[in-house]
Amino acid sequence: MTAADLHPRPLCRRTAVHPLGVHCAAVGNDPGPHDASLRDGLWRAAEHGATFLDTSDSYGLGHSERLIGQFLRERPGHRFHVGSKVGLLRGSAEHPYAGRRIHHQFEQTLDNLYLEPPLALYTLASFDFGPADRYLGPAIDQMRVLRQHGDITAIGMRGPYAPLGAPAAEWSRQAERFVHLFHLIQPDVVWTHFHALTPVVALNGEGEDLFTFTRRHGVGLVLAAPLAHGALVGRPARLPAARHPSGTLPAGLKHLRDRFGDAPGTLSRLALRVCLQRADHAVVVFGFRSEEQVEENYTCLGSPLTGDELAAAEAIYARIRAGLRDADAEPAQGAPA
Repeated sequence: MTAADLHPRPLCRRTAVHPLGVHCAAVGNDPGPHDASLRDGLWRAAEHGATFLDTSDSYGLGHSERLIGQFLRERPGHRFHVGSKVGLLRGSAEHPYAGRRIHHQFEQTLDNLYLEPPLALYTLASFDFGPADRYLGPAIDQMRVLRQHGDITAIGMRGPYAPLGAPAAEWSRQAERFVHLFHLIQPDVVWTHFHALTPVVALNGEGEDLFTFTRRHGVGLVLAAPLAHGALVGRPARLPAARHPSGTLPAGLKHLRDRFGDAPGTLSRLALRVCLQRADHAVVVFGFRSEEQVEENYTCLGSPLTGDELAAAEAIYARIRAGLRDADAEPAQGAPA
């Protein structure tokens, strides 16, 4: 059973979803023999109450969307809200946002998903709008026309993002670019990578972070990769900081186990709960490669973390984050300082 406190949350003004949804980046990135197990994972998520599926035309070059379309046809009685993205695939156009590329790709996305409008969320997946933002105005116009005509419910845009361990200056550049585009695009939802090791970045002179900023503007949040691609549950293969395997990250995970116990699913629960309890206008989506991962993520949640538990977990994550940042700042062995 899913934790009883996880009531539907607003994705945008007219759409409420289960706060823990599925990020389908891996669904389609390795097409072929794994498709059946990935569909099984989607079935398992549905059984636990999932109502939001997050995909993109770039995941498996559309295979993720097509696999979700097959799944939706197999489960016609379950009401899913689907979000997809545009802006990373150029096709034969000169730029992913050039001309009527957004409109054309949107039609392809609906065909892939085997859906009738409206699509719950359609997100501009890139900050790159061409030289001097030449495609920004037309991209905004196309998205607003899609929303006005009822083809999509909500316009999304990507949030600020830099690799783990990136210097503060890079995060500041990302934040400045995000705020500039935010006021022009005026999105309904911000989609962003976020997990317990993501640094808190001020977006303006008032010191607002992404959570307070979006809440003030009445904008929803989708938080992707809450487990940091497996790093926060002891699978750091895809995390850049994994080049420090004997350092901060394993030690930090040990501190979490010492504080909260070593029962199966404990690390998953902590990482997911930190994101779920960050803000009630945020929906969390996790990726998966097996049905077992889906099962664990929905059944591990338990009751909410208490204030003391949340503070203790956040303090340990902050130490891990600082250690990884310091390790990334060290010159590589043999390199000039």
